[in-house]
Amino acid sequence: MFRLTLRSLRADALRLALSSLAIVLGVAFIAGTLMITDSMKKSAYTKAGVFDRNTDAAVYLVDAEPDATGFDQVAVDRVRGVDGVRAAEGELTGLGGVLGADGKPVLGYSLVASVPVDPALQSYDVPQGRLPQRSGEAVLDTGTVEEEKFTVGSMVRIGGAGGQASDYTLVGVVDVEGTSRDFGGAFIGLTGPDAMRVTDNKGYGRIMVAGADGVSDEELARRIGSVAGAKTTVKTHQQIIDEGVQDAVQDASQFSMVLLMFAVISVLVAAFVIANTFTIVLAQRTRRIALLRVVGATRGQAFRSVLLESGVIGFVASLVGVLLGAGIAVGLGTLVLPDGRSDGVALSVSTVVVSTLLGMAITVGAAIVPAWRGTRVSPVAALSDAAVQTTRSAGWLRLLIGAIVFAAGVVALLLAGATGSALVVAAGGVLTFAGIVLFGPMLVPALVRVLGWPFRLLLRSTADLAVANAVRNPRRIAATATALVIGIGLVSAFMVGAQSTKEGIERSVDNQIGADYLVTAIGVDLPASLVADLRGRPEVGPLNVPRTVESDGIRVISGHRDLVGRGLDRVVAGDVGRLGSGTVLVYGELARTRGLAVDSSVRIAGRSFRVVAVVEPKGGPMMSGSDLPAGQTIVLSDDEFTAMFPDRPGYVAQLDAADGVSDQRARDAIATVLADYPTVTLMDQAGYKKSLTGTVDMLLMFVTAMLGLAVVIALVGVANTLTLSVVERTRENGVLRAVGLTRGRMRGMLAIEAVLMALVGALLGVGLGTGVSAGAVSFLNELGGDFTVVLPWGQLGLILAVAAVAALAASVLPARRAVRRPVVEALGVE
Repeated sequence: MFRLTLRSLRADALRLALSSLAIVLGVAFIAGTLMITDSMKKSAYTKAGVFDRNTDAAVYLVDAEPDATGFDQVAVDRVRGVDGVRAAEGELTGLGGVLGADGKPVLGYSLVASVPVDPALQSYDVPQGRLPQRSGEAVLDTGTVEEEKFTVGSMVRIGGAGGQASDYTLVGVVDVEGTSRDFGGAFIGLTGPDAMRVTDNKGYGRIMVAGADGVSDEELARRIGSVAGAKTTVKTHQQIIDEGVQDAVQDASQFSMVLLMFAVISVLVAAFVIANTFTIVLAQRTRRIALLRVVGATRGQAFRSVLLESGVIGFVASLVGVLLGAGIAVGLGTLVLPDGRSDGVALSVSTVVVSTLLGMAITVGAAIVPAWRGTRVSPVAALSDAAVQTTRSAGWLRLLIGAIVFAAGVVALLLAGATGSALVVAAGGVLTFAGIVLFGPMLVPALVRVLGWPFRLLLRSTADLAVANAVRNPRRIAATATALVIGIGLVSAFMVGAQSTKEGIERSVDNQIGADYLVTAIGVDLPASLVADLRGRPEVGPLNVPRTVESDGIRVISGHRDLVGRGLDRVVAGDVGRLGSGTVLVYGELARTRGLAVDSSVRIAGRSFRVVAVVEPKGGPMMSGSDLPAGQTIVLSDDEFTAMFPDRPGYVAQLDAADGVSDQRARDAIATVLADYPTVTLMDQAGYKKSLTGTVDMLLMFVTAMLGLAVVIALVGVANTLTLSVVERTRENGVLRAVGLTRGRMRGMLAIEAVLMALVGALLGVGLGTGVSAGAVSFLNELGGDFTVVLPWGQLGLILAVAAVAALAASVLPARRAVRRPVVEALGVE
């Protein structure tokens, strides 16, 4: 039986090649993910202590309040005075910016860090120049210096939340690529006081310590701990390194879990393809298996032979997949790790073993049911003419259960919003997919007939043959279409969800941002001096910095009387234009719950304010800062808010051009002010919308790319099914050729059959994905969101078009096989 199994493998090598490709691709994704994760972990161990090579101990705050200022210079001096301490300095990091040689901000998140002045604590790699020793000196990373063509000794302008950019002398260049201080933008190294001033920090984040000779790290930490004060902890050098490695490895593990989720989807689709392939192949081997049974082989031997065959296929395909996975790891590293955090491809024995065993397990597991079905037919029945008839309809019980499950899933998705449960959305998606799998043998052929109608009108008998061939085996075409449903369903769900989210964000901006221009900070608070500088320009009209705070059980937001009205649905009573000193606007819900009206008084933070208008907003406030319902809101004028809550930061400034000032003149005036602030940027409403929705687009691109492999594997299943069907219909195709079917019409028939299979799977996937997204949107709205389901017709149409074109491509090789075989030879095939 072992020799017979090997001979069967050689005889059916071409038939099993495409199914092997499905396993190759699925295993490659798994192996690539494991390799890139191993590379990231390896990189973490080599780079964890790059900035603490000379740090023997460090003092950190624990259980600090959110507004804690950190360590002041007194604390640093106290630590420096401990016996056994050779050097001690405070260190802080924050976000800032640097102006390029063209006067524009260097793009990306730029990190500002205080660099130790004492050589005993310095751990930076300095290819050029030196580290800063005094105020007014700075170092930049190699990438920024090369890109902007800065030179050591030249002046660079650096700024942040602390105010306008100032001139600093570039005294050196440091290499931080691929480290924890590589944020994708510039790295800016300054002395402690300068870094504190640029970032607007009030204290250091930690105190770095170098010990004297002869003092162990543990003893040094013990001595420092006795004077460090309450709510502090002292860590040794090894503890700092271990925690850095742990954080980096945890990040790598979380990232690998995301990739593995997509890899599992691809492997699941591959399992559908493998199961369908073995079902077809074993059906075509019915007589061969029967002959083995007649000459003495038992059912168990035949069953084990098929499993052995699947195991060999899985083993070989998995090894090829591991090799391909190395290429995928390199590609993923380039795509999602542009900062160089992975040091090449790390191929470990465990990755090879796990990937190979997984591929074999999936292949064998997918072959079990087809093998059991294919070997339980009695030899006498298998030797009859009926044995060549591979068509078998699904049982009525399966179809009944499938219809019930499918209907239950659809109902769950429709009720998702009313129930307000994410579990109902998930259950609806799972049940609907399960219903498609079970009810597919009836649903898919019906859809094929419907979609085939236009082809039949245009191509007559050729399309009639294609439709008849496609639906002759309901189980087969249902399994082929189901593989496509998984990948395309998930892609469609993300597309519809992304478009609905983007539309909701843009509608929210339209409702709540009424200004012509927005000045936004890049990762930092708006510098206070920037707002003052903008107010001082005659070209700038009304200006508001939206902020939110909770006070006395009320949600308080800032506004300007000339801007706030644009975000209102209506004014119930009063006059919005009277908003100013000592007055407020009140949302209708708060007015009703507290019995407020125009000229009523309301207290905020111990002060009494007069209500000048009751209003209804178009949408909930965009600014966070309170857990209270959006309707429990009062609007203070921007000046009053700043005076009462001076420590509340702002991230966006809304402003209009002054009366009579042209758009270009206003833009130029604002740009002149912003030229001294590298951490802020000017946008109009369209640009602001794009900045908010850009993340959604990037996420959609990433998800689509990750799920693309699952769709490719499913399309491989279409080609596989068509190829095996051509083999099965060799004599039938010969008869068609003999009675006049031309080669061109034979190719057309197979192309239509492939397109119909792909389109049905794609349509079901699009429908499932849209339903899941609609349920999720309803759920979010029940929680208080303001979203509507938006169908991206262009993107969904592109999915269907790609599926159809890919199906056409998949039909080329099967059609070539069908038309190249001589008619006489095809008629003689048993």
